Amino acid sequence: MTNERNDDMILDETYTLANGVQIPKLGLGTWFIDDDKVGRAVGDAIGIGYRNIDTAQAYGNERGVGEGVRGSGVPREQLFVSTKLAAEIKEHDAAVAAIDGSLATLDIDYIDLMLIHSPQPWNDFRGGGYDEGNRQAWRALEEVHAAGRIRAIGVSNFQQRDIENILEVATVAPQVNQILVHIGNTPTELIDYCQDAGVLVEAYSPIAHGEILHRPELRAVAERYGVSVPQLCIRYTLQLGAVSLPKTANPEHQRANADVDFVISDDDMGTLRNLDLRDYGRSSAFPVYSGR
Repeated sequence: MTNERNDDMILDETYTLANGVQIPKLGLGTWFIDDDKVGRAVGDAIGIGYRNIDTAQAYGNERGVGEGVRGSGVPREQLFVSTKLAAEIKEHDAAVAAIDGSLATLDIDYIDLMLIHSPQPWNDFRGGGYDEGNRQAWRALEEVHAAGRIRAIGVSNFQQRDIENILEVATVAPQVNQILVHIGNTPTELIDYCQDAGVLVEAYSPIAHGEILHRPELRAVAERYGVSVPQLCIRYTLQLGAVSLPKTANPEHQRANADVDFVISDDDMGTLRNLDLRDYGRSSAFPVYSGR
């Protein structure tokens, strides 16, 4: 099978959020890139052409991300920077203080997108009820958004009922839901719900934290397109209509991850969508992977 190449590079393509803000379709995830190394990774990615950078309070690297953005030589308005409110914060005043902390630590004038990292604290993931706490955190995000310090607000790891809880009280609807999506883990019902509700899906760990790189069924499909398994995985999430956020500090991998201007056929998309590849090995220690 030969590749069907598009004219435009994926790094130039964007989605438009419900409020009109444009977000690049491909971004750089920074989970597990240390604060003292992430500045260089961000700078390398921006030099390659990335304009979408994703971080979080929980990653402990907002300072380095901000340093990479400021030192990139690219005008701030050409970059899209996301961060996330720590999952443990479920009280309004604490959320306001944490948001202010991210703005100060990043030191990039404003945040393009800020998400509630999870509907539950990580030590009780998919556990107890935090509806009121999420509403309080959302109110804090709305206030800072109204002040113009955050351009768009959203959620992460939220199920449909978690989003509906926010919508019951929201003056600004969530514009993004960042969730675990990869070949072998495609939450179709949740993706469809988000898309019908005008909530853009972002796919984090589109390569399943590296745990599916050596799956023979994926290698066989990738070889037919003349691409690598990571490229196949990234393209898959893009064709689902999601923002794809692969993580790497290696500039060669960053460049390869952006070379995904091929098209997976409808038949292959159907096959890949129906795979179940959720054995994450050592990464299963993380609650978001274990599915607790």
